[in-house]
Amino acid sequence: MRTGAVRFITRLWVSFSLLLTGASALVADEFKTPAVSFTRADWRAAVDQLRLEIGTKPSVASAFTFVSRRRLSGFDPRSMPALVQLNAVTSRIFTGIGRSAVPVLLPFDTAAYLDAQWSGATTSLPLSHFQADFRPVDIFDAGPAGYDAVFSLDPAAGEGLPQRTFAKPVEVQITGSNLIYDINDPLGGRGEPVRSLASQFPDMRRFIREGYVRYAFTRFGVAYVVSIQCLDSVPRPRRLACREAYPVAERFLRALRITGGLPSRPSLDVNADIIMRPFLHSPDFTYRPPGDIVTRSSSHKQIGRVDYTAYSQIRFPLEKAPAFAHSQSRGPRRSAERIDELAGGPTGYPWQDNFCEARSFGVGQCPSGFGHQGQDMRAPCPAHEEGPEHCDPKHQAVVAVRDAILIRSPKQQAATLQVNTRTEHIRFRYMHMNPNTMDTDGILNGRYVAEGERLGVVSNYLDHPNGTTRHLHFDVQVFTRDGWLWVNPYATLIAAYERLIRGRGREIGPHLISSSDVAHALPDDGIHRNIDGQHSEEGGENW
Repeated sequence: MRTGAVRFITRLWVSFSLLLTGASALVADEFKTPAVSFTRADWRAAVDQLRLEIGTKPSVASAFTFVSRRRLSGFDPRSMPALVQLNAVTSRIFTGIGRSAVPVLLPFDTAAYLDAQWSGATTSLPLSHFQADFRPVDIFDAGPAGYDAVFSLDPAAGEGLPQRTFAKPVEVQITGSNLIYDINDPLGGRGEPVRSLASQFPDMRRFIREGYVRYAFTRFGVAYVVSIQCLDSVPRPRRLACREAYPVAERFLRALRITGGLPSRPSLDVNADIIMRPFLHSPDFTYRPPGDIVTRSSSHKQIGRVDYTAYSQIRFPLEKAPAFAHSQSRGPRRSAERIDELAGGPTGYPWQDNFCEARSFGVGQCPSGFGHQGQDMRAPCPAHEEGPEHCDPKHQAVVAVRDAILIRSPKQQAATLQVNTRTEHIRFRYMHMNPNTMDTDGILNGRYVAEGERLGVVSNYLDHPNGTTRHLHFDVQVFTRDGWLWVNPYATLIAAYERLIRGRGREIGPHLISSSDVAHALPDDGIHRNIDGQHSEEGGENW
């Protein structure tokens, strides 16, 4: 992965290149950067907690030095030798754990592990024995903003847990972060206390948001969220019900212990990055405003999300221009053709936001509470091709938008990139590429990719080949006190595309497609439907 210094030099070169072409980089009045808060961890309290946990095994406690060297700076690792010693042990299992700038809480019993190791018992005991029966970590990533981890519990594992209908391993995610994105969140801060865990986590909230049951709490001044993807419905063998997720999450929470991390000097300005946009205008790139979705396409006829925030400075996710952002929802063929004609076509300007188009997915940033989660894009067909559905995908490469770590399990159709720096804790998700091809190419958990690196090609996979139109779904999640939430990527993509084509777009509209136009495009069968006939295009994939 590139270092921060290399990234800074790269940005300077981009700015210089723009100047050479007669453009200057500046922050546009209509686009803004996200508001991010920084919280400082109480490492003294974390070390005190570690002393209690290690003290459960007196034979192990002697191997740790808890004498504080107060003459040293609190950001100097030597001031807390017990943490250095702890990281030396746990980094063998959780690679890079010392890079976390917040105390790492994981369901790992270090004292029991060391006691068994010194007695020679670790050779006969599986790692899950020290992890409350959870399997070895699926992914662990630590950095200046904190850490993220995913553990899985097999169907038959977990002594004392009630029997469940769901037949697959349950994935539990945990994030601890010193960076909190302060989004305008009407649903933020809600939840109910968990009485069984009140003594261990006094301020814990449990709630269901955006397809996950979440447990949010504060420890050592840091925000942590544990979450499990689930449905608030009856248990099924292939879909986990939230009521079945509760005991798994609570088992995970009870097992949390200090596992590592080291204090680091905080960033002086967590909002240091600017969003560069060319000054000179593109002769042809036009886009409708954020929130101006196709009329009547949102749930309950609500409007879209007006959000001019560019959440990160990224490379555009398609390798080459031109590219076009439009709805890819499809109803009857004539209806789709008519709406494409009104919107300028699926591969033409102007672009249009579809973050809050009608879907069954919970999206708290949308006025209706439901939405699409991201933005659909497609590239034009090569000149020799017959039409959009006959495009050769080899001509439409998908690339990494940032230097990042990959989050993706085998067979999943979604691939997520995660950025963890002093100023950002953010995720970018790609959908509809072929999972078999991604498996073969090693697009899997824990791999680091460089900005611009090829991830795959635009495809039409949705649970099976040819399940949707050939396009790329791209979305953005940021970490909040309610965990990872979807935010509108539209402005972020506009700014990225402008840098790719070295020209500023022109905003036009809104409301170039009227309600009457759409009403005439849809079949008059007496049935109320959304533009896509309530067809669910995207799926709530993990991460």
